[in-house]
Amino acid sequence: MKISLGPLLYCWQKQQVADFYQQVAASQIPLVYLGEAVCSRRRELKWGDYLELAQMLKQAGKEVVLSTLALIEAPSEYTELKRQVDNGEFIVEANDMAAVYLAKERKLPFVCGASINNYNRASLDILQRFGMQRFVMPVELSKAWLSQVIQQKPSFEVEVLGHGYLPLAHSARCFTARHKQLTKDHCKTVCCEYSKGLLAQTQEQQPLLRLNGIQTQSASCLDLRSEITTMAKMGVDVFRVSPSSLDCIATANALVDAINTPENAQDFSIGSDANLERTQCNGYWFGEAGLAVHANP
Repeated sequence: MKISLGPLLYCWQKQQVADFYQQVAASQIPLVYLGEAVCSRRRELKWGDYLELAQMLKQAGKEVVLSTLALIEAPSEYTELKRQVDNGEFIVEANDMAAVYLAKERKLPFVCGASINNYNRASLDILQRFGMQRFVMPVELSKAWLSQVIQQKPSFEVEVLGHGYLPLAHSARCFTARHKQLTKDHCKTVCCEYSKGLLAQTQEQQPLLRLNGIQTQSASCLDLRSEITTMAKMGVDVFRVSPSSLDCIATANALVDAINTPENAQDFSIGSDANLERTQCNGYWFGEAGLAVHANP
């Protein structure tokens, strides 16, 4: 098993993104996903900027995958998607079936992202024939589902989001702009004001969701680090860390160390601190409500 760093799902300033990936380049993380996967109106970094970062990470010895949008809404976005698929060097993560179609048409390998609804082995086998090399399990599915689906060793790799805020849904509307009483077409990229998304709470002031532009995320941070040994035994190939701050690099490095030297691995059990239980979750993996917490599973 290896550790991956998923695409940055938030709108950060260009220099902040560059500094972040410089630190990623110096880390032990072997596999890095890179690119805008949420909203095409986020133009802090352009396509050429992402290619430069990809080259820099490749030169640092990283395997790089270029992530694409999870919701293609306009002809201009489809045109940009073609440029990404046709980059000629890096494999892409297809987060919309349009990207799958383009990769299949060009006979190019691809990674199938978690936003594509793969709910059975038959669909995965079809995508594998299209060129899929690895699929990222949809976040709402469980360990029991995955175990059944990969009971017979597949010819594609399996990746599981194991740490980070859960991407739950995408919408044609921008909730962050609406919160600021702006229209989506004139949003002024206000999502840049929220480096981890905009926290939404219940009337009882309990954290519920994070609004990240057109994306809705969990308010709690998924933490499946205590399940990494179980995943490896099941046949999971990649454990993904979804970045939300510089701290995620240290988290990923610690996981790399744990895999390489299991005898020195730290205790990653969830729920040992009562305060953490209110901010972490792992329910989907155990077939329950996503915001549930299994302490010491």
